[in-house]
Amino acid sequence: MPSIQRITPFLSFDQEAEEAAKFYVGIFRDSRITRVSRSGKALANAQGHSPDRVLTVDFEIEGQPFIALNGGPSGFNQAVSFMIQCETQTEIDYYWERLTSEGGSEVACGWLKDKYGLSWQVTPTVLMEMLSDPDPAAKDRTMEAMMKMVKLDIAALRRAHAGES
Repeated sequence: MPSIQRITPFLSFDQEAEEAAKFYVGIFRDSRITRVSRSGKALANAQGHSPDRVLTVDFEIEGQPFIALNGGPSGFNQAVSFMIQCETQTEIDYYWERLTSEGGSEVACGWLKDKYGLSWQVTPTVLMEMLSDPDPAAKDRTMEAMMKMVKLDIAALRRAHAGES
């Protein structure tokens, strides 16, 4: 029996589902739009719009399926976010710049909101290792340094973890 993806993030936008999917696919490698579904006559008649209006957009980001819906005004909040685990500062800088461009905003501690209000955590993989260190002083120094940052800086986190100024 073929394996299917059982959990798919389903993102509701006002009218920007296709635009958002193209935005995300343009940022992440190995990403693509897999299907665009249109409203059809029944829904169009019920809601008073064109039957060829985009209803949903299925897309993949690095193999993870997503569905974007034109569901009307709703909005996102920080209760749900997507974490991008980065190996290098170059990766952090790339995702940070792309996701905050065109109306996105920086938040704190590696968090940002993109131009659609979706929250992202751009996080170095080494951070979780540092915060799992059995040395409580090293963990505290790392956490203290991170709490002062907006975009995370791997070199500064490493210095803090090591107890260097």
